[in-house]
Amino acid sequence: MSGPAITPIDSARFEALVRARRDVRHFLTDPINEADVEWLISMAHRAPSVGLSQPWRFVRIDMPALRERLAAHVDAQVGEAGKEYQGEQDRLYRSLKLHGLREAPILFAVYCDEGTETGHHLGAVTMPEARRYSCVMAVHTLWLAARTRGIGMGWVSILESDRVDAMLDIPKGWECLGLLCLGKAMSEEDVPELERRGWEQRTDWHSVVVRR
Repeated sequence: MSGPAITPIDSARFEALVRARRDVRHFLTDPINEADVEWLISMAHRAPSVGLSQPWRFVRIDMPALRERLAAHVDAQVGEAGKEYQGEQDRLYRSLKLHGLREAPILFAVYCDEGTETGHHLGAVTMPEARRYSCVMAVHTLWLAARTRGIGMGWVSILESDRVDAMLDIPKGWECLGLLCLGKAMSEEDVPELERRGWEQRTDWHSVVVRR
């Protein structure tokens, strides 16, 4: 049985999709269709995983009080993380909006189940961290899928995982990879915000290829 055909036009559309992906921090509060949310998670669940272990776990945050506790925690961590910057870089850092936890209509915490028996440890005996790499693939798949429906996503990593685990009553053996904010972006931009604001510039892809 043959698989789906991939044509040159598919490649062009994929490149446009990848270029359009953004780490969104500025969200509209407009609700997202629940069918879209379910479809996004189903697409994430199609991501590749080591040994077909499918170790990703998505914890949906529905309670407003819990959302606010998470947002307050991240705000505090943003302040702590900023202590390493000085001068102009400190000024720029403090001007950045680094999460949309209060505004985004959909919020997930994403975890890796390090103790999963699914996949029977194939590929993870010598490199157990491959489970986390698999979860990152699921997040990226979700990110791209969201763009196809006009939904933006922001990945929040400025947090203390132990504190978040306690707030969410997470099972032992699950490792936090971050918080995911999903919703309509306030504006569509051609250039990522950190590039627009002068925080960093994207390097040329040739610079990351090493030959031996």
